[in-house]
Amino acid sequence: MHLVRLKDWSSDDVLDAVERAIEVKRNPKQYAQAMVGRSLGLLFQKTSTRTRCAGEVGMAQLGGHALYMDWRSTNFGLADLGDEIRVLSRYVDLIVVRLLHHEDVVRAATAATVPLMNGCCNRYHPMQALADLMTIQESLGRLQGVRLTYVGVLNNVCNSLVAAGLKVGMHVTAVTPEVNAAAEDNELYSQAAAAGLFTRSDDLHGALKRSDVVYTDTWIDMEYFSDPAYEEEKDRRIRLFQPFQLNAALLAGLDLRIMHCLPAHRGYEIDGALLDDPRSIVFDQAENRMHGQKALILKLGGC
Repeated sequence: MHLVRLKDWSSDDVLDAVERAIEVKRNPKQYAQAMVGRSLGLLFQKTSTRTRCAGEVGMAQLGGHALYMDWRSTNFGLADLGDEIRVLSRYVDLIVVRLLHHEDVVRAATAATVPLMNGCCNRYHPMQALADLMTIQESLGRLQGVRLTYVGVLNNVCNSLVAAGLKVGMHVTAVTPEVNAAAEDNELYSQAAAAGLFTRSDDLHGALKRSDVVYTDTWIDMEYFSDPAYEEEKDRRIRLFQPFQLNAALLAGLDLRIMHCLPAHRGYEIDGALLDDPRSIVFDQAENRMHGQKALILKLGGC
């Protein structure tokens, strides 16, 4: 069993992963020896804090071993991806890939002979969405019927929230002035809309008044934020998205939870003060990336 995208998982699989993550968080000692003698390979093209730490620390807490591989320091960029994944499958028991292109994640999963997890690509971020569901369940005590408004670029994170919502009965409203064309998944949006669980809207204020959760993500890809060659595009996006910034005035008087998948650009997509607002569950959300990943390791590892 792989985790390439949540579209491929059943509702039972998704809910089981969320419930297991909460259990692992509550009773870590119970799972301290669950992965003894087993290894997790972490193959990353993209930079990472949460996905890498969740994999390395999480696997250690389960009694196993994690091997981190930067794409640039391996032969993955020189050889056939499928061949190298087949070799890696002979060395480790599970694999997490964090790759630039969804097509490469699919190729890797097809070649892998051990369970493989998508740690982020340009179309989906399923591990993030599962940790998000866990965090919402902890905070609100439910998933079905929750109304979440996503604000920002329609991207991989938004896609996985929509897919997650479709599995658990959570409604997602997307307020997205711009679409990342490489991420667009019209089949997913149509399925979720037909189920009454997805809406596109330009009315941010109206959506927030009906929401239990507001969720945002960076307007600008992290690797380009400080790149001088990207300055013109950065300025264009800031002008476009500034009216959609999460700030105290926008959220005044609203009883909802604030989420951000991090890393955040304080003062851009979100006023930095909101990260520490009593309604913020952002840092619980970040912590839960590890508990969620541990639950996935156990589930896909057959434990």
